[in-house]
Amino acid sequence: MTTTPSRHPATPDRPLTRVLVANRGEIARRVLRTCHHLGLTTVAVYADPDASAAHVREAGAAVRLPGDAPADTYLRGDLVIAAARAAGADAVHPGYGFLSENAAFARAVRDAGLIWIGPDPEAIEAMASKTRAKRLMADAGVPLLGPLDPGAVTEADLPVLVKAAAGGGGRGMRVVDALDELPAALEAAAAEALSAFGDGEVLVEPYLPSGRHVEVQILGDRHGTVLALGTRDCSLQRRHQKVIEEAPAPGLADALRARLHEAATAAARAIGYTGAGTVEFLVADGQAYFLEMNTRLQVEHPVTEAVHGVDLVALQLAVAEGQALPAAPPPAHGHAVEARLYAEDPAAGWAPQTGTVHRLDVPGADRAHLPGREPAPLRLDAGYEAGDTVGVHYDAMLAKVIAWGPTRAAAVRRLAGALARARLHGPATNRDLLVRSLEHPDFRTLAGLDTAFYTRHLGTLTRAADDGRHAAVAAALADAAQAAAGSRLAAGAWRNLRSEDPVRRYRADDGTEYEIRYRPGRHHWTLPEAGDPRVVSVAPDGVVLADGAEAGGVERRYAVSRAGGRVHVDGPHGGRSLTPVPRHPDTAPRQAPGSLLAPMPGTVVRVADGLAEGGAVTEGQPLVWLEAMKMEHRILAPASGTLTALHARPGHQVEVGALLAVVQEEPA
Repeated sequence: MTTTPSRHPATPDRPLTRVLVANRGEIARRVLRTCHHLGLTTVAVYADPDASAAHVREAGAAVRLPGDAPADTYLRGDLVIAAARAAGADAVHPGYGFLSENAAFARAVRDAGLIWIGPDPEAIEAMASKTRAKRLMADAGVPLLGPLDPGAVTEADLPVLVKAAAGGGGRGMRVVDALDELPAALEAAAAEALSAFGDGEVLVEPYLPSGRHVEVQILGDRHGTVLALGTRDCSLQRRHQKVIEEAPAPGLADALRARLHEAATAAARAIGYTGAGTVEFLVADGQAYFLEMNTRLQVEHPVTEAVHGVDLVALQLAVAEGQALPAAPPPAHGHAVEARLYAEDPAAGWAPQTGTVHRLDVPGADRAHLPGREPAPLRLDAGYEAGDTVGVHYDAMLAKVIAWGPTRAAAVRRLAGALARARLHGPATNRDLLVRSLEHPDFRTLAGLDTAFYTRHLGTLTRAADDGRHAAVAAALADAAQAAAGSRLAAGAWRNLRSEDPVRRYRADDGTEYEIRYRPGRHHWTLPEAGDPRVVSVAPDGVVLADGAEAGGVERRYAVSRAGGRVHVDGPHGGRSLTPVPRHPDTAPRQAPGSLLAPMPGTVVRVADGLAEGGAVTEGQPLVWLEAMKMEHRILAPASGTLTALHARPGHQVEVGALLAVVQEEPA
């Protein structure tokens, strides 16, 4: 804990009464929950795709922001302030992302006579540019990795990281391992940064591929108090975006932990910080280096709440009202781990997925938990409920699952078990990857807990499911039982002549197709294929299978449900979603050879310079850049040849499967 003389404007002369939450999804619901607990009236804003979203349903009032793209809705500060005025709000909470670190918006909120629930605009400006922030931190004595002159980078400096000077969330970042790749990386990072943040400035700094990402939660008030609420480890990342976080950061020496706290509070003092914020560091070889400061609430804040017994949103509101923080932070108790559940396919380049969420259920998880002295053993902060639709315009995170335990091992085990039992029906998710990550020995023993975890292990962590065929067997038998239940000739009824064994076919999310033959019987069902399990019982909503053909094998239960034209099977190894394959599928090709189809719905943000119909392309050459759910995806030439058609245009919205271009392969 550190105190400094007050250097802030006068505290508000009125308490909060009605808070507008300038955000959507999980974080909007999280802020609403605390506001309602404190007796505050709430206001939501929503873009057209979110008209029936959960955060809109839960707020006391809601105001439409016409349009669908973030730039036309949630990023329009003037519309948000107009909404606050129209709804009679007296304060604005920005959540994270969108306008949360926009100093101009914070200033406009105050100029409109509203209370800004966040740090002063001057503090946001000081940290908004990573280039300026590093200069400030160097002056304050905070250790950091010095920036490099892009024109003077040598082989000895490699690898380096090109990153956007503004913004965050992994946008506008490129790792460069070879000097000849640097110019293209600078250009691509600048283009992405300009699109995402309206600022194309980038910087270059040394890249430590195997360091740990450790951060410190800070809180400051208007009475000169700055608190450091422990550390978090956020090393497991994909595309520089966090996947699994925990508190406190495990395996740190006491002296290093103390240095991190001191550096974080020094950073906060240097800019007169108020409210909740996070100072991020790269830890390598026992040393800590300043990365950046996030002047807002972090996605991973629940793990800090769990181990310190605090409600960080409530503390943000208290600071905004001018209240004083306690003299010292509450001590840490136990360990907490959080996993971000995304609608994405990790095996396909983390491609985001869209569609209707038919079920999102984590058994035993508290959906309405309010942080406090007693942590919830299992907490679910979800942005979606059953019936909601995951669209293309926003982040693909469905929910955060947080587990607390008296020890790290207990918390990790609890989280892995909860995710494995979760019922997730709808778009494909990263659930299996999360479970396998939490169970991986490198994670559990800390032997390989660093930012290169997925670089080393992604292949094994995304392997095909071990019980994929068992899930398909369960789907086939349950579907047959459901069909029989509605038929006058029930399965198992006596027949004069035996016909061929019935066959059902299914396709898994990874493209694997299963053909299941089965024999309905009067008293039991059998599977004629060698190696298939023994059938114990069959019902339209569930099947019990056992190992081996004889009695005595281990029995395993598979729950079966149907939604969105798919069959969802939840078994002992997690859930599988299967698509029934018609008995006589259309085998005619739907697209010309060499067609490049959009692998996900998104926006065309860029087309390769000089790309034109009739031009030559080489295998692996990036042709089109798609942006979907805050992530950028490159569409590569499948072979060397001639570009015979180009349909992609910057700014165009495309659906999954849309034809982007056609490459005619050159003759062998």
